[in-house]
Amino acid sequence: MPPIRAALCAALASLVLATAAAPSQAQDRNAMREACRPDAARLCPGVKPGGGRILACFKEKAADLSPGCRSALQQAQAQR
Repeated sequence: MPPIRAALCAALASLVLATAAAPSQAQDRNAMREACRPDAARLCPGVKPGGGRILACFKEKAADLSPGCRSALQQAQAQR
């Protein structure tokens, strides 16, 4: 296979894999949001979302996280 054709095939394969993973990542994000929403309201009431501020708050208060939120955060971290 000519080098340019091989490069195009590799790029296309990467694009297909990235696109296939996107819905799964979005579902994981939504599951984490649902599992951790009560924790954010309870533990970080004055923290504005965005910029990693909620996650920073969760790190500070890790001992107080609910089991469901802790599990969702661990699953999200394992997939990175």
